[in-house]
Amino acid sequence: MFQRFELMYNEQVMRGDPSEKAQFEYAWCLVRSKYVEDMKHGVALLEDLFKKASDDDSRRDYLYYLAVGYTRIKEYPDALKYAKALLKIEPGNVQGIQLKNYINDKMKKEGILGMAIVGGAALAIGGLVGLGVALSKK
Repeated sequence: MFQRFELMYNEQVMRGDPSEKAQFEYAWCLVRSKYVEDMKHGVALLEDLFKKASDDDSRRDYLYYLAVGYTRIKEYPDALKYAKALLKIEPGNVQGIQLKNYINDKMKKEGILGMAIVGGAALAIGGLVGLGVALSKK
């Protein structure tokens, strides 16, 4: 499926400006890829679509998929920004609410993990400094 959308998109690029549909389908395939560079390229294509979108339905869809894309590449602040923008337009959007909660959970979990790593490194450095001071006094 990925190759079909990639081929369709690239053929349209060669002829000029790709259709919104072709760009979206290719971008969505890229965002679902297992490769981070593909995901980033998909997000860039979605951002381009979002900037050009003229109707609210398309803008809403792009906001959701941008939030998903940024979540997949672990850029949680950007993911949260797009999820919140989606919920501003459509506060009752269940997928948007679930995604926002998921992003918040990931940020808390990774923030705590990040603090633990920094704290552990600080303890290790402190221990080495203390050992150095103790050895220098002998």
